[in-house]
Amino acid sequence: MDVGIVSYGGYVPRYRIKPEEIGRIWGVDGKSMGKGLMIYQKSVPSPDEDVVTIATEAARYMMDRVPEVDPKDIGAIYVGSESHPYAVKPTATIVAEAIEATPAMTAADMEFACKAGTAGIQACMGLVGAGMVKYGVAIGADTSQGAPGDALEYSASAGGAAYLIGSEKVIAKINKTLSFTTDTPDFWRREGQPYPKHGGRFTGEPAYFRHITSAAKMMLEAMGTTPEDYKYAVFHQPNGKFPTRVAKQLGFTDEQIQYGLLTPNIGNTYSGAVPLGLANVLDHAEPGDRIFVTSYGSGAGSDAFDITVTDEMANYKRDNAPTLEKVMADPIYVDYGIYAKFKGKILMPE
Repeated sequence: MDVGIVSYGGYVPRYRIKPEEIGRIWGVDGKSMGKGLMIYQKSVPSPDEDVVTIATEAARYMMDRVPEVDPKDIGAIYVGSESHPYAVKPTATIVAEAIEATPAMTAADMEFACKAGTAGIQACMGLVGAGMVKYGVAIGADTSQGAPGDALEYSASAGGAAYLIGSEKVIAKINKTLSFTTDTPDFWRREGQPYPKHGGRFTGEPAYFRHITSAAKMMLEAMGTTPEDYKYAVFHQPNGKFPTRVAKQLGFTDEQIQYGLLTPNIGNTYSGAVPLGLANVLDHAEPGDRIFVTSYGSGAGSDAFDITVTDEMANYKRDNAPTLEKVMADPIYVDYGIYAKFKGKILMPE
């Protein structure tokens, strides 16, 4: 049975803040900071946006593109995030209700730092492949947090993408997926803490780069392929610098990662990063294109995917929902005061 992507949709909030504006408040050269991270602006959720609204918007775009699919045929929904609005109350059930997929389904929230969305895709693949469900929905979305003045504040942003996984009218066949996982505590947030902590430089070589390169090399070996066999590649992007560097280490070109690299313009959307990058690639992909994907989640692990766009893409109603380029167009820039208010860093008096 061929299992893969039947539809997808992505959403990014319209508001933006630039690193120089953040640096202005903290007496830091924000422009240089942004240049070093390869982040020139980041998305900011409005006060009425959270993981639920972002995931729902992405899921609705996903469903708009496949009007022939009955939501009642969706047997599973998983929402991966590290910023669910409820500590005890699933995001997935709200999204399921919003797209009219309830009640005959299983739903759960997933968490594995920034790779919870791709972990959801793998879970849906297993359920569909086993014949337990006809369709599964996997969503990666976040409204990530960075403590005031911390380096994360220059990158932590908001956005997400949704994927309908099935075996009929597949627009992008997932040829293989595999993972590389260890206990590497590079980034964490304890229950009740508002902001995460990180291991600084430790988050680089032993964490991000080790896991990405290991999973990617395992996939290339398993498929008997080289980077030249793929038209596009998407890597997890906590900033613009890391995925650019790891792509070169593995032998991929700037042209191959061009469409999948969104962080320089929207920041690090955490669980939404790779799903959004893949969505933008699919917005431009044509039948026969091969896509290499590797996510990363702190704690730590990477999921790799080998994907081939099928002839069904020619019949896919992609124009039924806005492309990511359209979603990201016409941003509204805010100053630090509005940003802090929107993010709940400052509270209105009762």
